[in-house]
Amino acid sequence: MFITRIFYGIAYFIVLIWEIIKATIDVAIRTVNGNVDPIIVEIPTVLKRPVSQTVLANSITLTPGTLSIDLDSENQVIKVATIAPREKEDIIPFESYIKGMLE
Repeated sequence: MFITRIFYGIAYFIVLIWEIIKATIDVAIRTVNGNVDPIIVEIPTVLKRPVSQTVLANSITLTPGTLSIDLDSENQVIKVATIAPREKEDIIPFESYIKGMLE
């Protein structure tokens, strides 16, 4: 079990870095093109523990172009501001890794 958590932790870190790089490029392109359409979305999460939800919210905020603005732990919902409409999977691609690592 401990080895599995370590695997998910390493995978989470790799995916987070990759998503930060992709988001940085996307934000740079949108800034040059002026293709910015800010929106606030509520994203339900499968994470039950407050620490897992907090790590997810912080990961979203670390990714350029997104900002976690509210976390409702009881209803398992994170409110996120993005610079352009995106799918849930594009905003939180690392949720399953956090679940494997901390849940």
